[in-house]
Amino acid sequence: MVVLTEASERGEYSTLGPYQQSRGDYGGIDLASILSAYTKEQWSPRTPTETVRSLQLAFKHATAGRPGPTAVVLDGDGVGEEMPADPVPPVWDADEQVRNWSSRPVEGDLDAAVGALAGADRPVVLAGNGVHASGAHDQLRAVAEAYGAPVVTSYLGKSTFPETHDLAAGVIGSFGHEGANQVTSEADLLLVVGCRLNPMDTNWQAPSFIRPDEQTLVHADIDSRNAGWVYPADVGLVGDAAETLSALAVRAPDSDESQWGRERAARARNSFRVPACESDSVPVKPQRAVAEIERVVDEETVVTADSGNNRFWLLNYLQTPGVRTYFGSGGVGAMGWAVPAGVAAALVTGRETIAVAGDGGFAMTMTSLETAVERNLGVTVVVLNDTSLGMVREMQGNGEIAGVEFHDTDYVQVAEGLGAVGHRARTPDELADALETATGETGRPHVVDTRIDRDEEMADQLQSSFYASVGGLHE
Repeated sequence: MVVLTEASERGEYSTLGPYQQSRGDYGGIDLASILSAYTKEQWSPRTPTETVRSLQLAFKHATAGRPGPTAVVLDGDGVGEEMPADPVPPVWDADEQVRNWSSRPVEGDLDAAVGALAGADRPVVLAGNGVHASGAHDQLRAVAEAYGAPVVTSYLGKSTFPETHDLAAGVIGSFGHEGANQVTSEADLLLVVGCRLNPMDTNWQAPSFIRPDEQTLVHADIDSRNAGWVYPADVGLVGDAAETLSALAVRAPDSDESQWGRERAARARNSFRVPACESDSVPVKPQRAVAEIERVVDEETVVTADSGNNRFWLLNYLQTPGVRTYFGSGGVGAMGWAVPAGVAAALVTGRETIAVAGDGGFAMTMTSLETAVERNLGVTVVVLNDTSLGMVREMQGNGEIAGVEFHDTDYVQVAEGLGAVGHRARTPDELADALETATGETGRPHVVDTRIDRDEEMADQLQSSFYASVGGLHE
């Protein structure tokens, strides 16, 4: 992501009292310092030459190594003055200046990793968001099939591997699939690819989950600081995920593949379904809501998930059939992410997109629908509405937190007021009909206000046994 913003004041006025002043002078904000907390790098050019050069570097840095956001803070003179015909220092061709190169692990580390993989009886691959960033989905599949290894993913790694594949084992983590967590714990070798292993991934360091003293750990990451960061690694593979996985696949020895991987993954995938996924109860069970969403999802459908309980219901019960099709809010877990992300996904890919949010998250960014209306985008927004901040309400225990309970907002009228089509679903059948209608229209956004059972407690049902072993509820 490259963010372009501007400091509105002219420099000669910046010391004369704050008026849209953002250079950090007395009385104004320091925009550069603010942006530095959220970006890989940021620039504040003051001349036309600096502006062009900064824009080039912003794109180069955003896509170099581990991708991330950069920012350029534009200034009046930097964009309003004439560009010199022959600037010194010179400005180079944009395509050449922003080019980046892929990296790959050294041969010795690759040989060590292949030897460990070939000698393992129960190898498991853990795929993270780095596989998405590298576009290494085909290479991941090649490695899994070459070594007969089940594939589990982190939350942000969901859809790096088709969850319908016979080596797919689900999503690990404190509110992930119990089957995926158990497979990871049973592995004698764990190949981690593009995942930094944050506390939610590792079940908050449950001692019985990942055990470096008992399991061989091969950690592949584009940043050497991440390989072996959380757990000591036996082998570190530093380089682009696609390059790394390609090298592991072509070096795989020819051998009779063990059936352990496929048999174990098949058992793990049982975690994708529970009886509530077929419940006809009213209000709609959130598990059933996800099952209905899954019925209209194919290998091309993009799904974006917000923060809160909705994302955990989704990651557990939406079995994604395609790759690079599921995206959730990571990092600090920002609420309100799903709708603008869904609009952006539809705009960039031209594919059918379903954004799923709770009523709290939807209310924060529902005006993104206006962009979808303006651009004729076929985005379907499913609001899992429990008239509250459900996760906060659930985890507050017996206490009371102001602002958690909401009045019953009519999101059908909100959608229609913004130019979208609104649906209200009180029963599973109404939800199924609304989704069928919404996903069948390609040029207009739809909002499905789905009244879910607010008594279905996510944490009690979905926390893993490993998470429970360290006390749970670290959120």
